[in-house]
Amino acid sequence: MSDSNVFVASPEAKAQAKKYRMYAILLWAAALILQAITIIKLISDDTLIMMLVAIVAILAIAFFGGRFWKKSNKLDPASEKNPIKFLLQNQLGAIMGVMCFLPMVISIFTSNSISGKTKAIAGTAASVAMTAAGISGAEFDSASIEKYSKEIEEQNKAAQQLNINSGNVFWSKAGNKYHAFDDCQYIKGKAISKGSIKESWEQKGISELCKVCAKKASKSAVTDKAKDLMEAVN
Repeated sequence: MSDSNVFVASPEAKAQAKKYRMYAILLWAAALILQAITIIKLISDDTLIMMLVAIVAILAIAFFGGRFWKKSNKLDPASEKNPIKFLLQNQLGAIMGVMCFLPMVISIFTSNSISGKTKAIAGTAASVAMTAAGISGAEFDSASIEKYSKEIEEQNKAAQQLNINSGNVFWSKAGNKYHAFDDCQYIKGKAISKGSIKESWEQKGISELCKVCAKKASKSAVTDKAKDLMEAVN
């Protein structure tokens, strides 16, 4: 793979990823604090309803923390060259999702001050919430510098087959596709950015060519081939 295709997150993407990671950390901290309060104050037969409410609240907080963390990894992915860091960065959402409940689950099932019924209800609820938080925070399609670089290379090859200049494509601020033509109906009249396919990846995480532009480029490529054949015959 050529160095020109190696993905490097832009300063803007890094800054946004840092912001998302801070949001995730703050949310996880809030979930851990609420868990500690629940363990200290709410594990009793008289506060079962409040305990269940707290479990739902912690799950919601942990869920959004995991979402923010996964968004940050899409913008500023880790490298597969360091397997431990790569694993931790991509699966921290799952780890923290579990940790937001594990101490509580243990405390509920080992408590001597609550009835078996309360243990069954609260323990089951906390266990289900822990599983949900872990799964929602897990990354099943981990982003990586190497993966992005490979996809950039494939996009460049696909663009070349359509006679698209891979170093001169367009995208809008709110869009999620890059365009081969600046007069495409989806970006016409909008503020657009211009650069290479690689830059659209690095700045916006865009990995797909607009279907309208692809169709137009395909027709143009067929026309060019037809012209070449006619010239060759003549």
